[in-house]
This record gives sequence, structure tokens and C-alpha cells, in this order.
Amino acid sequence: MRGSCCGWNRRTEQRFRLLAISTVKSVKIKLLLCCCVALTLLAFSMSASSFVVWNNQTPLPPRSPDSRRGYSIVMNTWKRYDLLKQSIKHYSSCPRLESVHIVWSEPNPPSDILLKFLHHVVKSKPKDGRQVKLRFDINKEDSLNNRFKEIKDLETDAVFSIDDDVIFPCSSVEFAFDVWQSAPDTMVGFVPRVHWMDSLKDDDNKFSYGGWWSVWWTGTYSMVLSKAAFFHKKYFNIYTNEMPSSIREYVTKNRNCEDIAMSFLVANATGAPPIWVKGKIFEIGSTGISSLGGHSERRTECVNRFVAVYGRMPLISTSVKAVDSRNIWFW
Repeated sequence: MRGSCCGWNRRTEQRFRLLAISTVKSVKIKLLLCCCVALTLLAFSMSASSFVVWNNQTPLPPRSPDSRRGYSIVMNTWKRYDLLKQSIKHYSSCPRLESVHIVWSEPNPPSDILLKFLHHVVKSKPKDGRQVKLRFDINKEDSLNNRFKEIKDLETDAVFSIDDDVIFPCSSVEFAFDVWQSAPDTMVGFVPRVHWMDSLKDDDNKFSYGGWWSVWWTGTYSMVLSKAAFFHKKYFNIYTNEMPSSIREYVTKNRNCEDIAMSFLVANATGAPPIWVKGKIFEIGSTGISSLGGHSERRTECVNRFVAVYGRMPLISTSVKAVDSRNIWFW
């Protein structure tokens, strides 16, 4: 009787232990799940708020007065005055912006109303007692090559080439400028593209052009498009005066591929790949020529035409990406 009672007590004790262990495990699992859900909701709310309001920028760290000289924006535009106003209003607040040069290739000069509005915008955002300089670079000929013409009064070495229909937070632009300063001969940009050798053709010198999904799939890139990229101002002179004229003529005739031509030029000069900077892009305009049918085929034709002119493929592929770790949870 005593033995059976002791056995019952031991079994009861073991059951309580198992119950306590399972209860503790259940509580731990629930706590872990709650933490995961909370982190997910927090990350989603942060990304959603930054998406809805694109100019809700991450505060930039204070910079010393003797920080390295800033950069100039060279903005390409064409009869999209509302987009131009919106872009200039946004970028004028970027801390190290020195000047804005608007590439104007329309048949008529900018109106007095437009000039008055843009000058008022830049004057309303002074930086440490100085104002951003605003210039219109008027061109008689309508050509995509105009965006790379040499600018005589350009005071900064760094150029941020941008289209009027894309917006990046100033924090992203400033970070990209920091990256460019570490490699000032290289193109540093936000929009990567890739090329590869076409294995379906017998000719080893035939290449194909790949857009964003090709970059995503392969994890490599060999170009950053000039619609949002930093490069040294010296490449304006090389593009206009030293690059083979047949490439400029091809760009003017086909109204395409000036960005690929600049990528070829910089890669040929440096023997190095570009640098892709991760950043949030906000498209504020309607779809462009990249949405038209046959776009990839025309870009592929450009790549092979330029390879023939250079006598080789100067583009170099890479998988390196610059990421601002201050703005992400995991990196």
C-alpha cells in the first residue's frame, strides 16, 4: 500500500513537471510570436509612412562647415513644367546642393512666369547664408546629347544628373554623394542595368541589354542610368569633344541611349564598374519610352552599335551595392 502510494506521488510529480515545462515553452513561443508580429508591424508602418510622403526625409547628421564642396544638379526636362517645379522645390532643400542647371531644349525659351516661380523657390531655401544658384542652359537643337554638353560656369566637380520626373529623398542623394566622393572617377547611381553576352548567336561579340528584372534575377549590373547618377564634370567635355561623333549622331537620330553612351564612356576611361546605391525612387510623371514596345530590343541594338565603335566591350559587371545602414534594420 505504501509502495503504491509512493508510486502514485512520483507519477503525479512527473505530470506536474511535464505540465509546467510545456506551459513555460508555450509562454516562450507566444512571447516570441508577439515580438515578431510587433517588429513586422513597426517595419511596415515605417515603410508605409515614407512611401506615402516621399519628402518625409530621414534627419541628416550635422556636417562641419569645412566639409568637402557640394554638388550641382543637371536636370533634363521637356515640356513638363509642373514636374519641373515640383522637382526643383524638392531638391533645393538638399543640404550640399550648390547649383541647379536645367537643360532646356524646347523651341521657345522658358516663360517669365516659370522663371519667376523657380527663382523664388530657390531663394526661399537659403543654406547657411547662401542660396542655391539656378541656371537655364538653352540649346538650339533638340537632342538627348544636350544633357551632357559641357557647362562653362559649373563650379563643382560633382554632378548629379537627374530627370525631372523622379524624386529621391535628400538623405539618399547626400549618401550617394558621399559614396561618389570615395570614387570620384566612377558613376554612382540609383538605377542599375546590365548587359550579357548573347549565347544564342554565333558571334561572340553580340550582347543583350537587360532592365531591372534582369538585374534582380542575376544579382549583377554593369551600368547605372544617368536619369539619377553622380559623375565628375570632366565627362561632359569628354562626351562632347572626345567621344566618337558617330555615337552622338546615333543618339540624336534615334532619340535613345545617351545614358548607355555615358556608361560606355566612363567605363572605358576608368576600367572599373559603376556603383549602385540603394534608394527609394518616386516616379512623379507618366510612363516614358521604357514602357513602349520594343524598348529592350532598341537598347540591345545601341549596346552592340557602341561595342562596334569602341572595338570592344568596356562595361564591367559587378554585384556590389552601397547601402545606407542608418535607415535599415538589418544589413
